[in-house]
Amino acid sequence: MGHTATPPATGGLTATEHRLANGLRVVLSEDHLTPVAAVCLWYDVGSRHEVEGRTGLAHLFEHLMFQGSAQVKGNGHFELVQGAGGSLNGTTSFERTNYFETMPAHELELALWLEADRMGSLLSALDEESMDNQRDVVKNERRQRYDNVPYGTAFERMTAMVFPEGHPYHHTPIGSMADLDAASLEDARAFFRTYYAPNNAVLAIVGDIDPEQALAWADKYFGSIPGHEGKQAPRDGDLPGIMGEEKREVVEEDVPSRAMMAAYRLPQDGTREADAADLALTALGGGESSRLYARLVRHDRTAVAAGFGLLRLAGAPSLGWLDVKASGGAEVADIQAAVDEELRRFAEEGPTEEEMERAQAQLEREWLDRLATVGGRADELCRYAVLFGDPQLALTAVGRVLDVTREEVRAAAAERLRPDNRAVLVYEPLDNNDEETGQ
Repeated sequence: MGHTATPPATGGLTATEHRLANGLRVVLSEDHLTPVAAVCLWYDVGSRHEVEGRTGLAHLFEHLMFQGSAQVKGNGHFELVQGAGGSLNGTTSFERTNYFETMPAHELELALWLEADRMGSLLSALDEESMDNQRDVVKNERRQRYDNVPYGTAFERMTAMVFPEGHPYHHTPIGSMADLDAASLEDARAFFRTYYAPNNAVLAIVGDIDPEQALAWADKYFGSIPGHEGKQAPRDGDLPGIMGEEKREVVEEDVPSRAMMAAYRLPQDGTREADAADLALTALGGGESSRLYARLVRHDRTAVAAGFGLLRLAGAPSLGWLDVKASGGAEVADIQAAVDEELRRFAEEGPTEEEMERAQAQLEREWLDRLATVGGRADELCRYAVLFGDPQLALTAVGRVLDVTREEVRAAAAERLRPDNRAVLVYEPLDNNDEETGQ
């Protein structure tokens, strides 16, 4: 297949895109396999849109959106969806905030009404009390998931090393305690008016639906919400492909075992090079049949776990994330030397035919699993619509991965998986007596 060919859509899945008068994009994908319908709403706002001193607002809003709106009081959104047999949640990343429900098909209208009510009327319910309440919830989440768990701040430390001070991805979506305390109700209102507008969102409706009826409901409930024109583009996240030097940090903490983590700058999502890098990391560290697992865990026995994965980013270099947990008294220097040896060999020889087939099959399976669930497909349709302007790209992604060649995978590794293009984080347990580290 040539580079310009459009790979076929996956398994006969289709999607159509529509735009309401207020700018809301609506993507529909009909599938009558099971009597369920997924609603997914992506707002084009994440932590990369925040400014210094006001980090964490995007994530705070993900919580505020479940605090009630004009016609839905308090915890009502959760109660109504779960009472109707549905499930729901929301998440925040560097690049977007998403909200989603999976409902019995006959309850689709309820989910659309609920999402429209909070998009259109959250501000009327937003007060100091709900702001303080959710600020505390987020600070508690930060303590539970980041500050008080082993290796919990690794992601934050690594991104701060890979993305320099002042870069829009330098801080992570959780935000800082100080900034959360400093955020005022007026800050929150301005943020909502700017980003929670229909022309800054994509709504995907997937599953056992009547497309005409679904579109009519979308227009009925969302159509009267006014758009907003004041949004600034996110700050430029471009960086050189190579960091130019290895950055390193050693953390002494109460962790169960020594660990070495590394983050490499890799190609931006939406490119053929990102797919090639994904295949390289899968061959090198995607599961127990991968090279690094075979070398570190099975052969050298210096590690109890070794994985290498890709965090795809559209507005900045993606991150190749290596995570090795050491066994017993194994030295990080030995682990790093073995990793570098394997990466050098891979850069010279590339994957074997068998490794290439296995990596492509693994990524293909992961993609098909995502698209097979109504919620996963709705999320991917939103992702490609928001980040790349075209939801149809979700349905052809598998074909693009299968179109990459072994030489492209080797070249991606040779170009980027180098010692001068990574941030390394080493964890040393506070008590270095091996008998007492649980080994």
